[in-house]
Amino acid sequence: MVEVSVKSARFLRGRGYIGSVVKRVLLAAPRGYCAGVERAVETVERALAQNGPPVYVRKQIVHNSHVVDELRQRGAVFVASIEDVPEGGLVVFSAHGIAPAVRAGAAARSLRTIDATCPLVTKVHAEARRYAAEGYTVVLVGHAGHEEVEGTMGEAPDSIVLVESVADAEQLEVANPQRVAYVTQTTLSVDETREIVAVLHRRFPTLHGPEKEDICYATTNRQQAVKELLPHVQLLLVLGSTNSSNSQRLVEVARSAGVPAHLIESERALDERWLEGVETVGVTSGASAPESLVEDLCEWFRGHGVAEIRELAPAEENVVFKLPAELRPRTAA
Repeated sequence: MVEVSVKSARFLRGRGYIGSVVKRVLLAAPRGYCAGVERAVETVERALAQNGPPVYVRKQIVHNSHVVDELRQRGAVFVASIEDVPEGGLVVFSAHGIAPAVRAGAAARSLRTIDATCPLVTKVHAEARRYAAEGYTVVLVGHAGHEEVEGTMGEAPDSIVLVESVADAEQLEVANPQRVAYVTQTTLSVDETREIVAVLHRRFPTLHGPEKEDICYATTNRQQAVKELLPHVQLLLVLGSTNSSNSQRLVEVARSAGVPAHLIESERALDERWLEGVETVGVTSGASAPESLVEDLCEWFRGHGVAEIRELAPAEENVVFKLPAELRPRTAA
C-alpha cells in the first residue's frame, strides 16, 4: 500500500502559480509497445533500410501519431488506399489487418507487398473464415469503423454481423440461432466484452467461440495493470493517440472505477488544472505508444518538483513475433 502524506507544493505556470499537492507519480507495468506493434514498426524500418524510400504504408502502421511522423521523416509514405500506390510500388499492410479484397487489389496492380498484420489479428481472421465456412453466423464483437474490424468483416462479409454493445447483443436476430459463433476485436475492454459474450451465451446456448479469447495479451495485461494502480492514485494519465482503441479502453477502465482519467498525446497536452488536489498521479501508455512519451512526461513532473517516480509493481512481457518472411535474413542452403 502506498503511504501518502499531504504537503502543499506550488508549481510555476506560464501565467502564474496554481496550487497542487502532487507528491509522486506511479507508473503502470506493463505499458506501451506490445509485440505486434514492435513487429509492425520494425517491419517498416527494415523495409526502408533494405529497399530505400519510398516505402508505402496503407493506413497508419499503428495508431500513434508520433510513430507515424517519425517513420514519415525516414521515407515512409502513408496512403489511405492501395490505389494511391504507384503500380509496382512496395506497400506495407498495417498491424490492424486487411480484408482479402485489399490483398487482391494489390495483386491486380502488381504491387510488392509486406504484411505487418499482428499475428493475433491473423488468428481472429482465421477463426472468422472457419466459422463462416462451417455455416455459422459469425458475431464480431468490436467497434464500427476500426480498421481491425473492417479487415475481419471482409473475410466473410455475408456471414459476419457486428455487435458493439450489450444492447446490440440483446437485440441480435440471426437466421439459425443454433448456428452462431463469435470472435472479437483484439483491443476491447475485457470487462465489457465479457458482459457482451455472456448475453450471447444466454441468448444462443449453443454459441461457439475461440478456445482462447481474442482480446490480446497486451490489452488484457495493460488493463489489469491499470486496475492494480487505481487504488493508489487520484488521477490517471494515459499516453496514446485518440484513434488508439486500446488506449481509449485504459481511460474507460479508470473512469468506470471512479478515478478521473485523460488520454493525452504527449506531456504538451497535459492540463495542469487536472493536478489540483491530486497527491499521486498514475501514468500508463497504450500498446502503440513509444516509451519515450512516458519518459518525457516523467521529465515534466521532475521539472515541476516531483521527486518520487516509480513503477507500482514492475512486470515484464516476453512475447516476440517474427518479422514477415520477406524481411528475415536468408540462410544458406
